[in-house]
Amino acid sequence: MLRAEHAFVVYEGGRAFPDRLTRQRHAHYVEHAERMLAVYRSGIGTTRRELHQSVQNLLAAEPDCDHRRIAAFCKLLDDQAEFEKDRRGRAAELRLRIFSSAAKYHPLVSRPQHLLERAEHEVKNLLATEVGMPWPRIDAALYADVIDFQPLKKFDGYADGPALLARYNVAQLQACLYRAESMSVTASRDFKTILRYAKLARLLHEIRRLGPEQYRIDLAGPTAILSSTRRYGVSFARFLPALLACEGWTMRAVVRTPWGNTARLVCNPDDGLCSHMPPPEEFDSIVEENFATAFGAERDGWRLIREGTILHEGQTTFVPDFVFRHADGREAFMEIVGFWTPQYLEKKRQTLRRFQRYKVLLAVAKQFLRKEEALPEGVIGYAKAISVESVLGMLEQR
Repeated sequence: MLRAEHAFVVYEGGRAFPDRLTRQRHAHYVEHAERMLAVYRSGIGTTRRELHQSVQNLLAAEPDCDHRRIAAFCKLLDDQAEFEKDRRGRAAELRLRIFSSAAKYHPLVSRPQHLLERAEHEVKNLLATEVGMPWPRIDAALYADVIDFQPLKKFDGYADGPALLARYNVAQLQACLYRAESMSVTASRDFKTILRYAKLARLLHEIRRLGPEQYRIDLAGPTAILSSTRRYGVSFARFLPALLACEGWTMRAVVRTPWGNTARLVCNPDDGLCSHMPPPEEFDSIVEENFATAFGAERDGWRLIREGTILHEGQTTFVPDFVFRHADGREAFMEIVGFWTPQYLEKKRQTLRRFQRYKVLLAVAKQFLRKEEALPEGVIGYAKAISVESVLGMLEQR
């Protein structure tokens, strides 16, 4: 994904328009994209800086190519590449050895003259002999621990130029959402799938029923989170390709502009953005997976069901993560909250009070607790894993 500094957004009339390359206006970019892919495919052994310079040279004559667009392309290409890394600190050791040995020859000059008698090329040859390595190899390895000088090892790339351009368009929308205060998704056809992705991404959300087959999911944006904003922002952005893979939805977001005010961002399937969404296992669902594994299919008469159940109380909707059914007919539900704020947790508890005729357990990540702050009574706290014993204990409470 792109970083925030790669975002290329136009703000106009209270709306936010992330940069987008269209077939009508930017058909010539397909050729640019193919040439950029060729640079990386043939660039094994070339440093990251040299690759970026080549991409910049390819687009330098393009009159409408903003520097942010060039930087974004380089980032997306790098994301599909693997670079050599100096994991053992050999570059630092080599620098120390070379600089220590070279110190006695300073000052160096291009051409010896009078007191300045040490020529640079002569000293390099001496050092190469001392190290037992040709100077070009020393020169290439001297700063191998610096990101810009890492050589390309492997490039998986994109299928073709249009695939790279499609990824660029989605990535710019994602980067714009890093500045989102909130997002609402109105969904009908694929509501349960969209909600599942939002929950797997651990996004703060509320659900309302708008009609028999229509729901609205309100999501807190990265700028509304008090801590771990970068981590939440990444999860928020990663939700977008999952949304794009669904049908029957409209997304509206409120994003902060660089000038301190806000703008509206609107998107729906008719915009034609293409999802590159891999299977949902990409999302961090390790907490649910570990709990389901530890609990097993059945324990102490309780059967664990992962299939989502939609509960309604008027217009308020609640979709728990797990359903527990006992052999004697009792039923309970559990909601797992990853990211949260005190305000969000209080709203969640208010929602659960509306569903008090159901037995609902709430498990909350402890990592967002402030110092000397305690979880409310009746809430299960967890660090890395939810305690099966704690859940069983609350299931048996009358």
